[in-house]
Parts: sequence; C-alpha cells; structure tokens
Amino acid sequence: MSANNQSFNKIANGEPKKILLGMLPYWPAQIPPVGISCLKSYLTPRGFNVKVFDCTVNVAFKILYDKYFAVLENIIPPNKKGNFYGIGLDVIRNHLMAHINYKDETDYKELIRIIVNKTFFTEINDQAIKTLICFADDFYSILKELIINYIETEKPDVFGLSVFSGNVPASLYAFRLVKSRYPHILTVMGGGIFSDQLAENTPNHEYFLQRTEDCIDKIIIGEGEKLFYKLLQGEFPENKRVITLNDINKEVMDLSTLDIPDFTDLDLNCYPYSSGFSSRSCLYQCGFCSETVMWGKYRKKSPQQTVEEFVKLFNRDKRQLFSLSDSLLNPIINKLSVEFVQSPLAIYWDACLRACKEACDIDNVYLWRKAGFYKAWLGLESGSQKVLDLMDKRITIDLIQNSVRTLASMGIKTATLWLIGYPGETEDDFKQTLDLIEELKDDIYDAEGTPFWYFLKGQPKSGTWENQDKSMLLYPDKAAESLIIQTWILDSEPRREMIYNRLSRFIEHLNKCGIPNPYTLHDMYKADERWKKLHENAVPSIIEFKDNAKYIDECKSIKKVRHLETVNIERGEFNF
Repeated sequence: MSANNQSFNKIANGEPKKILLGMLPYWPAQIPPVGISCLKSYLTPRGFNVKVFDCTVNVAFKILYDKYFAVLENIIPPNKKGNFYGIGLDVIRNHLMAHINYKDETDYKELIRIIVNKTFFTEINDQAIKTLICFADDFYSILKELIINYIETEKPDVFGLSVFSGNVPASLYAFRLVKSRYPHILTVMGGGIFSDQLAENTPNHEYFLQRTEDCIDKIIIGEGEKLFYKLLQGEFPENKRVITLNDINKEVMDLSTLDIPDFTDLDLNCYPYSSGFSSRSCLYQCGFCSETVMWGKYRKKSPQQTVEEFVKLFNRDKRQLFSLSDSLLNPIINKLSVEFVQSPLAIYWDACLRACKEACDIDNVYLWRKAGFYKAWLGLESGSQKVLDLMDKRITIDLIQNSVRTLASMGIKTATLWLIGYPGETEDDFKQTLDLIEELKDDIYDAEGTPFWYFLKGQPKSGTWENQDKSMLLYPDKAAESLIIQTWILDSEPRREMIYNRLSRFIEHLNKCGIPNPYTLHDMYKADERWKKLHENAVPSIIEFKDNAKYIDECKSIKKVRHLETVNIERGEFNF
C-alpha cells in the first residue's frame, strides 16, 4: 500500500486527526489568514486538532523581500517602475518558481532576464541576476527550516496550504519537502489560485496536476469547510484527487451556522488589522473579476449576527480595527451600520464598497461613520464611462465623484482602486482617468493602479476575449517546464508595453497630485497625517490602534458636516 493510501485510510478510519494549515510568502500580511482560520473554527468542534501558522509575517522573509526589491530598484529607470511593489511581485513569483524547477542554469538565468524585461521593459545585468539567485537560495533555505520545524513539532496527519498567486512557488516547494521527508502525511492544497491562474479545464490546471502528482495528494477548489470536512471523513472516493463544490451538488455553507475565525494560533500584533466577514461571493459579474468563481452564489449573514461576531472577536482578541474580507458590503452596509451604532462597543472596520447612490447621501455616510466605517475600498477602475461600460461595472462617473466626496467629507478613508489597460482602453480613456483623479485628489486617501490581467478562464469575459482577440503566451514555450503556471496575454489593444507605460504615468500623476500609494506601515502613517490635514472628521490614524490597551470611541460622538448637501442621483439600474 502507498504512503498516500495509508495516510488517507488513517484519516478515514477515525484515528487521531492532527491537521496543520498554513500560509506561505509572499502574500500581503494586512490581515491574519481568514480562510484557514475559518477551517480551524469549523473543524475543531467536529473532533479535529487543528494548528494554523502564517509565514507571511516572518521577519526573515521581509528582509529578503526588501533586499530583492532594492536590487530591482537599482536597475529599473524611474519612468519604468510603475506600481513597483505591486508588479514586482510578479517578478518574484515567477523567479521563485523557476528557481525550484530549472534544469539548465544558462536557460534559468536567461529566463530571469526575460521575466524582468516583460515586467519592467528594461534589461538586467549578469551581476544583478546572480544577486537575485542568491536571494532565492536564502529564501528556500529559510523556508525549509521553518517547514521542517512545524512538521517535527506538530506531527500532523494532514498538511494543508492556502495558495494564491504570490505564494504558489513557496507552497509547491513545501509540498515537495513534506512529501519527500514525511510520505505518510496527507497533503492538501486549496485557495484562490483555482479561480484564476489555475482555473479548471485550462492548460495551466492540467499541467499543474501532472507536475504535482507526486507531492499534492488532494486539491480542494472553492469554499472549503464542507469539502475539507467530508474529505477528512472519507466521504470521497480514495482515488479522487480534485474535489469541488460539484461533488456535493454545489452545496455551499449557511453562513448563519459558522463560528468566528479562530486566530488563537496567530500573533495578531503582526497585522495592522484583525478580520471577519458578513457575506461571501458577490452580486455582480464585473468583466475582470473571478470572485464569484471562488465562492459560488452570494450569501450574507444577518446584521445582528455580524455585529455579535465582531464583538466576540473584540472580547477574545482585544483588537478594535478590522478589515472585512467581504467581496462587497453594499447590500448590507446600512442595516449593519444601524447594528454597530446600537452596540455599546466601538468597532472600526474597512470594507469593499461600490460607488452608489447610498454613498452619495450624507445621512447614510454619517450613519456609516458613527458605526465605525474606517476605510472604503472603492473599485473605481476608470475615469472613462466607455471603459466602465465595457467592464459591466454598472456605475457612472457622477456616482464615482459624489461617492468619493461624500465619504471623504465624513473623514472615511477612500482607498481607490484603478485598473489600467482594460481591453479597448484608448489613450483618451486613460487621460480621462488621470483627469478624474486630479479632480478628486483632496478626497482620495490613496490610489492603487493595477495592470489588466487576463486568465483563460475564471473571469466572466474570459471566453469572449478569447474568441474576439485570441490569447498568446507571454513567456517562451520552453519556459513552461520551469514556470509551470504560464501567463497569457490578449492579442489586442492596448498592448502590454503600453499598459505598463500607462501604469508608470499613473504613478507619476499620483505623485504630482500628492496622492499616496502606501505599501509600508510608515507610508500609511504619512498618508494618515495628510488625511487629517484635509478632513476635519478624519478617522483616527492607524498608529492609534497599535496600542491594544487604548480604547478608541470617537466614532460614537462624531458630528455631521453641514457644508455638504446630499446629491440627488437617480437610482436607475446602477444601484441596489
């Protein structure tokens, strides 16, 4: 009998079920890992011993990250850096993947050269390549020691990782390491990567399954609680490797039955925010987004349950600042705010929000501010109505303008997200985006520009783009063996080099307008200082929440601004 079968039978036969779940770098560590923490809270009362760990907050990896970017910064001209730390993660991800898969050293070094060139459109010298390779060696040396230590300490029956685009190389390395040293351990992979880069029925997915057959025993795609539990109960055929919601008739979780995420294994002082959620999935089908693929149909908790859970999290963890992991809060925000206002505790929270009629109403936004609404993550995407319509965003420029202004008037941070280079975006469309940002500059807390990414499947318009524009590989065919996960681009306008040129100009425009694009806590502190100078009702600085012994409740007594009138915008088809 194989080691995999022995491990599977041991789990299914009800023997000790020790489970180790982790998150590996690089993935932005703004909040604790909600997915694996939810699995822990679901599985623990069902008789499983679950341990959660998060390597994304490990200082050694952060030091290597900073050194890696320092090398890139020295060789890339200022006018080609674009959203440097955002797109630079693509370089690190592809390099780290190539590092553990290459066969020929000359081809490996040439691939690093190509990866940098296709991202920053500049040449990298041999010495810089040599230095980056040393960093990759150090990265995997540190990771190896950590993973072995976790396995030796916890002695799990099951080892599972939550995998996203940024941490797939480290995850693959860890699975190989665990399976080679501890073949009796059942290895399980899940995470958001299966909704885009590794979407089912794509060449990437099929090739990944082939290349990982010897190290990843089971793959869970989609909402994990029921699928993982049924796997551990032995309810799926032993030879079934890929498990999806289709295997349980697309039965998703009733959110009212879930407990709060279990963060007790984690040091919450390592994160600026704690986290929780009030809903899963999204009501919308924006052309570039894969959120509904990950979570299935939209569901939400009652406002009462949500607030009770955040109070419970506060009482357990003594954290007052949260970032909700919901895809979109619009459907519940008014009722949720009423519940938060009625709660004796002051809880502050970030959330993703669509520009909408409700956000243009000063009475609504005043209610949200009193309820603790701290930062609105606004996917505005473009200043061109034509592009917004192409995306099927169902918002207007007027809604964008008035939503941003009204939120800012109450001091709520407006974190604006912009998508550069959507198929069909012209130079004039891009300039309209820059003009809109300049018009709103004092009411924008920060701005993040992201280049358009195309996936063969997972986006609502993936099939349409493939039929209209055709796709092609970004990297040479022979790179597939090293990268495993290939990158496709569309054969359409704007071209990749133009997209990244616009991204660089976007960042230059932010600098000209004085709008922050923060990536470190220090940057966030500076952005908070600017915000307080611009808005009398500004929410407290993030640094004020660092002291868990300090209780902040200024939202309970906030005053409504009198100089801003509610803008009358017809509801139409663009609102809830």
